[in-house]
Amino acid sequence: MKIAVLCGGASPERGISLESGVAVAAAMVELGHEVQMVDPAAEEPVLAGPTRTTSALPRDAAGPRGRLDEGKRRQLMCHSLTAGTVLPLLRGVDLTFPALHGGWGGDGHLQALLEMAEIPFAGAASAQCSLAWDKHRTLALLRESGVTVTDSVRFPAASDQPVPQPVSQLLGQGPVVVKSNWGTSHLELRLADDADELARVSSSAPAGEVLIATPFLAGREFTVSVIGRTVLPVVEIQYRGRLFDYETKSRPESVRCHSPADIPLKLASCLRDQAWGAHEALGLGVQDYSRIDFRCDTDGVPHCLEVNACPGLRPLSGVGAAATGAGWSYRDLIGRIIALRTEAESLRGLALDVTA
Repeated sequence: MKIAVLCGGASPERGISLESGVAVAAAMVELGHEVQMVDPAAEEPVLAGPTRTTSALPRDAAGPRGRLDEGKRRQLMCHSLTAGTVLPLLRGVDLTFPALHGGWGGDGHLQALLEMAEIPFAGAASAQCSLAWDKHRTLALLRESGVTVTDSVRFPAASDQPVPQPVSQLLGQGPVVVKSNWGTSHLELRLADDADELARVSSSAPAGEVLIATPFLAGREFTVSVIGRTVLPVVEIQYRGRLFDYETKSRPESVRCHSPADIPLKLASCLRDQAWGAHEALGLGVQDYSRIDFRCDTDGVPHCLEVNACPGLRPLSGVGAAATGAGWSYRDLIGRIIALRTEAESLRGLALDVTA
């Protein structure tokens, strides 16, 4: 197959996305595919390819970083995917593989553009990406679907306004976690132990930011990945500090992922059942893949924190660790994700033939 890997992009997670892109492209070449690496937010968007050899791919994720600010990259990305050179390139391949994290790659914008252009792509559709992007909506939907979640309060960041009463009431029960309501990188992830700290967190957030507050859960942290119909083994994430924030995520050497997690069978079954329930609740299907994050309270009861419909794919990430725990190589993981989409396209073609 001819496959274009989209990576880089204009979000703060650009560097992580480039790392994912390099790894994904290398795995695809090893599987025998012809690959192009494309950064739609770069002045020269084609980073490598088309190629069937790993020697033609970048050795690392250095890429064209740093020269352009985020605003300029957003302009380039919008142009390249609507009127520039990237869209025609994507029309010329068999499959587009988004490895863009954050921004348009995570909130459904990219997927919506690909859908309108009728370009086949791997991963979740725009509606599911958009829903998962909104943490408060996601938690409300999961709660209605029977998935165990914490209480949550959504509120606007403000430097000149008192913290809303519902948030103060939540703080009265113990420390609260405050993060951006939209996104996945946890750039604004903070822990507030008292009202003064909560006010500082709220006032330091970017203007116009919408925040979400949830009770701090002091137990163990887990993640579960779903690939099509397969729920992979539970991964336990261990790290220094109280929160798995962006800084910690960006330093893989400070994080240890254990897969399969060394936990009782009952807990593992509960986590996997809850993950599948969350995957389905957001409308994700057997052609999609996702990562569902959990943290336990002091009684050991797991609560779903969020669903990532376009998760990171670095080999040492949560999804990569889960694949290792299942006995898959990284190449196997990428091959299975590709197969999900190609099988779905084949079934769609058969359905069209039947109704023609």
